[in-house]
Amino acid sequence: MAYRKIVTGLFISADGVVGTPEQWTFQHMTDEAGAAIAGMIADADTLLLGRRTYEEFARYWATQSGPMADALNGIRKLVASTTLTAAGWSNSEILDGDLAQRLAALKDAPGRNINISGSISIVQTLLQAGLIDDLHLMVFPIVLGGGTRLFPEQGKRVDMTLAHTRTYDTGVVHLHYRLGG
Repeated sequence: MAYRKIVTGLFISADGVVGTPEQWTFQHMTDEAGAAIAGMIADADTLLLGRRTYEEFARYWATQSGPMADALNGIRKLVASTTLTAAGWSNSEILDGDLAQRLAALKDAPGRNINISGSISIVQTLLQAGLIDDLHLMVFPIVLGGGTRLFPEQGKRVDMTLAHTRTYDTGVVHLHYRLGG
């Protein structure tokens, strides 16, 4: 039986930092990189976000127009949060309960991919639970020297297979990995 994939896309520095990408990524973005991100969204029918990412996205994208805004405003959005009581952005709902259990059940339900954008603590939790199928890393040509890292020092081993790579003119390298067996 085919199942839905959980696909995550992250901006990451050359030294593995994923925190605060809004402060260091935009000077390196290209239309091609934007198209790759849009392609990931187009393959999904659900977007999983943590509360902070949800609030940032909702504040910005809810008032925008154009292909990317239309895709983000129209897609089903699940917000993993223990503190949020309402999700006012269009097509949004709060995902409560055990995150790994809820996502495992969603993977077995009919539908297209479930994408995660940003939401580092969610990605880390699902990596450790073995629930992420594809990991897209946009590696930016910058060393930040400190900050939130994708793979914590005490994390569990995660086996990956490189599925695709692409280098953009600004030096950003898009690495697409398949995880697990």
